[in-house]
Amino acid sequence: MSKRYLILLSSAAETCGVEEFARQFARRLSVRGGTWVLGEGGARFFARLRDFDGIVLNFPIVAWKRRLVWPALIALATRLMRKEVVVVLHEWTALDWKRRVVLAPVVALATRIVFSAPEIADEFRQSRLSSVATGDRDLIPIPPNLLAPPDLQPSAVSERLIAERGRGRLILGQFGSIYPKKQSKAVLHVAERLIARGHDVFVVFIGSFIKGNDDVEQDFFRTVQAAGLTDRVLVSGYVGDERELFAMFEAVDVFCYVFPEGLTSRRGSVLAAALFGKPVVVNAPARADSLAHHALYRRLIDARALRLVPTDADDDGFADAVWAAATLAPEPVALTAEIDAVWRDVESAICR
Repeated sequence: MSKRYLILLSSAAETCGVEEFARQFARRLSVRGGTWVLGEGGARFFARLRDFDGIVLNFPIVAWKRRLVWPALIALATRLMRKEVVVVLHEWTALDWKRRVVLAPVVALATRIVFSAPEIADEFRQSRLSSVATGDRDLIPIPPNLLAPPDLQPSAVSERLIAERGRGRLILGQFGSIYPKKQSKAVLHVAERLIARGHDVFVVFIGSFIKGNDDVEQDFFRTVQAAGLTDRVLVSGYVGDERELFAMFEAVDVFCYVFPEGLTSRRGSVLAAALFGKPVVVNAPARADSLAHHALYRRLIDARALRLVPTDADDDGFADAVWAAATLAPEPVALTAEIDAVWRDVESAICR
C-alpha cells in the first residue's frame, strides 16, 4: 500500500518559492497527501497524523520565522508516534547561522533528508550536524513554480518594452529579486559591451530590490548612471499579477544571468524564463554533475532555451552569446510531459 504524507504549510497569503513548492507538492500527491498549517493546534494535529505515515517539512519557509519552535515539537511528536519525518532542505549555508541552529533539532530528528541540489547536499555534509543526522539522504529536482497563464495582461512596463522594441532595440532582461549575490549589475556590463559594438540595447529587470541594511538599490542606480545607461534601463518592481509578469516576458528578446558559482538547479527565475520559450544566456555550473538530477534543465539545454557560456566567461563572452541567442529561437519543449516527469522524480524521492 502506498504511504501517505502530511505536508506542513504556513498560512501566508504571499508565498515564497519554498512554500509554493510545498503547496504544489501536496496538490500533486492528491489522495496520498494532506496538508497541515503549522501552529493550528497540537491536539488536532495528532488526530490528523494518525491517518498518515509521516510528515514532510520544507525549509526555509519564510512565514515560519515566528514559529521556528513548532517544527521541532512537531518532528519530535511524530517520531514518538513512530512515523517518518522527511525534511526537504532547499538551502543551508546561505541561511543565517541562527536559523541553522534553530533548524538543527528538526534535522537531527529527520528519518530522511532530501536536498534541492547537490551543492546544498555538499554544504550540509561539511557541517557538524551531518555526523548526527540520518544517512538516508537524496536529491530532488525543483520543478518550476511559475508557468505562463493562458491570457496575458499588458501593463505600463510591458508597453514601454514594446515601444523600445519598436525603436529597433534589443530587449535584454533579467527576472527575479535584485541583490548583490545575484550579480545583476553584471548584466549592465554585458549591455555596455553590446552597445560598444554598435547594437542598440535596452535592459529590463523584472523584479524588485531585496531590502537589507545596505544600499543595494542606490548602488545599482549609481552604476547605471556611471555607465551612461540611464535611458536604457528599467526596473519593474514587484509584480504580483502573473498575467502582467508574463506580458513583460513576452516583450524580452533574451534573458541573461551571471552567477558567481555558475548555474545551479535551484535557480527558479532561470527556469521560469526558459520555460516561457525565451532564450536564456547563463554561465555553466561550476561542477559537472550539478544538473545531473534535473532532467528538465538538461532538456532545456538540448533545446537551446538555455545557452551556457563558460562558468568564468567575461563580458565579451556573454555579449557574444546574447547576440547569437537573439537570432536563433529555441526549439519547442513539451512542457506538460517534462514537468510531470520532474514531479514524478520528486515524489519517488520523498515518498518511498
